[in-house]
Amino acid sequence: MAGLAESGSNPDVDLLYDINGLAGSTPHWFDRGVAFVGEYGLLLAMVLVVLWCWSTVRRRGGDEAASAVAGLVWAPLAAGIAVLVNVPIRGFVQRPRPFLDHQGLDVLVSGKTDYSFVSDHATITMAIGVGLFVTNRRFGLLGIALAMLEGFCRVYMGVHYPTDVVGGFALGTAVALLLSPPAMLMLTPLMKAVDRSPRAGVLIRRRPTGDDRDAVVPEPRSASSSEAERDLAA
Repeated sequence: MAGLAESGSNPDVDLLYDINGLAGSTPHWFDRGVAFVGEYGLLLAMVLVVLWCWSTVRRRGGDEAASAVAGLVWAPLAAGIAVLVNVPIRGFVQRPRPFLDHQGLDVLVSGKTDYSFVSDHATITMAIGVGLFVTNRRFGLLGIALAMLEGFCRVYMGVHYPTDVVGGFALGTAVALLLSPPAMLMLTPLMKAVDRSPRAGVLIRRRPTGDDRDAVVPEPRSASSSEAERDLAA
């Protein structure tokens, strides 16, 4: 593989060196920032995007609130299932980390001793992003953009080949889309049951508060009602 990289006949390895090579021309603090973002930051950002979308859905309410929340529940579940599916894939492919086979890489994180294909981080973020897209396109596009950034960071950090990232994107997308129909068939009735609960229903849609009820303006009394009251008084 090293010889292929030197001869330029392996686009995967060439792209790895091109992207990881950026780390050698940037300040040390920037590399440390990318390492943190690629290892932890974007995963946390995906969680925050899911919570943001849930807050928006809950605030809007409506008849589709339960099914929308079911989709939001499915997004992280899809990521978890995709990671479980990746376990036998990694064991079957057994691809070493790129820094074990290639010299001259700037590895920004240590302790990576497992196999490289496919990237768990790329799988998780893309599964959540696609799961969000099924429920809400605006938040889904944001999630997919964060997943793409995650994939770039993993190659920049020197811990994955570009094809590891592409494989993770494909796996996360496949799980989120293919298993979405049966998952929604199970989750939607569950979320509707939660919505009917007097206490847990606040997880699905915002309940009107006392201030909201006080703010309701009574309808004006009609002229016929006023005349009838006068006749009764007479």
